[in-house]
Amino acid sequence: MSDPRYVAAIDQGTTSSRCIVFDGRGGIVSLAQREHRQIFPRPGWVEHDAAEIWSTVEQVVLEALEDAGLAPGDLAAVGITNQRETTVVWDRATGRPVHNAITWQDTRTADLVSELAGAEGPDRFRDRCGLPLATYFSGPKLVWLLREVPGLAERAARGEVLFGTVDSWLIWNLTGGVDGGVHVTDVTNASRTMLMDLTKLQWDQDTLDTMGVPAAVLPEIKPSSHVYGTARGALAGVPVAAALGDQHAALFGQTAFDRGDVKSTYGTGSFLVLNTGDTLVRSENGLLTTVAYQLDGVPATYALEGSIAVTGALVQWFRDRLGLIHSAAEIETLANTVADSGGCYIVPAFSGLFAPHWRGEARGVITGLTGYVGRGHLARAALEATAWQTREVVDAMRADTGIALTGLRVDGGMTANNTLMQLLADALAVPVARPTVAETTCLGAAYAAGLAVGYWPDLDSLRGNWHKAAEWTPGLDADLRERRFRKWRKAVERSLDWMDEDDLD
Repeated sequence: MSDPRYVAAIDQGTTSSRCIVFDGRGGIVSLAQREHRQIFPRPGWVEHDAAEIWSTVEQVVLEALEDAGLAPGDLAAVGITNQRETTVVWDRATGRPVHNAITWQDTRTADLVSELAGAEGPDRFRDRCGLPLATYFSGPKLVWLLREVPGLAERAARGEVLFGTVDSWLIWNLTGGVDGGVHVTDVTNASRTMLMDLTKLQWDQDTLDTMGVPAAVLPEIKPSSHVYGTARGALAGVPVAAALGDQHAALFGQTAFDRGDVKSTYGTGSFLVLNTGDTLVRSENGLLTTVAYQLDGVPATYALEGSIAVTGALVQWFRDRLGLIHSAAEIETLANTVADSGGCYIVPAFSGLFAPHWRGEARGVITGLTGYVGRGHLARAALEATAWQTREVVDAMRADTGIALTGLRVDGGMTANNTLMQLLADALAVPVARPTVAETTCLGAAYAAGLAVGYWPDLDSLRGNWHKAAEWTPGLDADLRERRFRKWRKAVERSLDWMDEDDLD
């Protein structure tokens, strides 16, 4: 048999599962994708069927291999990237989930989060885990399951059930499931549970005791680029050699390996991640401290993350709720019918503001309206909202680290909007670059897996694969940029303190 020629990546996302096969240059050889159901048992509750997710993964792996005419022996390794914070608990003996997976969007733990915060407030665990108490993270979701599913806490204490984020669930099934499946997670996914000590890269016993989580249910924490085991089934014999949460994988796929490198992914919401090297930076400006990635045998690389709740979702709102456009792509055409927003600003705080504000009571506002403002101005203001929200996060990153942004690498569906990319460059006053391979999340998982087995020799070889498809350079007068940003901040102020306590009950 000839040497394996390719590396595969499984991307298990919020709405679908994908498998992409890459060649040595980082080019796409084949791609398969299948959607899975979104389950909404009650308002604010969002669940997935973990068994269905595993079934879709099996299907896309087979389809990706078949489409390219490949056998498992053609693959040097497979890596995994996944929706973060989504929580799965399954039976060790049968392999069946004990409850639907609770997704990252789910807000059922709001009261539990307040209870855990107690008198110390939302930063009670932040010194150890880098995160504020929030419904977003998987630790409180696990606590909810242990409390609410009859008998589960007792079974967990006896080690009869296993907990994991989606990466753990997939690795366990890929490597044999009930027949010897490996129960592991990587440092990036573990860093989003609230249960890991960021410095030690191990589960924090004091936090486990406080939350009531038995250590017996937890996976072993491993580096992001590491051979966890050997696959069975459709990928029989292929090393399972990487796991990265989706935003960390995108950073890796953008080859943002140096301190100060920043990537931003633009989708329904947006996520900026700043590589802070081996320095663990505890944010004082509304950002999350997290692990960027860890290569086998070397210390972890850390990051600051700024999560923006609504960017692409604002465009969808224009289309689906207002009917001002018929497709998402039309917003660019409409925005280009005017030279600016006509003094109009839209703050899309549909259910509060994320980074750097973290204001759950905020609600969306449209400010600066005059009789002059028309559909085109509103469309342009919607695109500018993404640019100004990005600017706020970038400013917070600079305040926390002293690192000045010199350029931004972007990916995600919204980067097809050239006008938005120019608005970003103008708002940030730095070049914005989009790579030739847009599938940076899958590519990052493939890169990490390939490194673990020697398919690629080092990080420099991966840097050589990154090529710029397009670049936008700033063209807005500096005084005008700062004047518009000041107006944006005034608009944000108008969105705050909108909901009263009675409204939030």
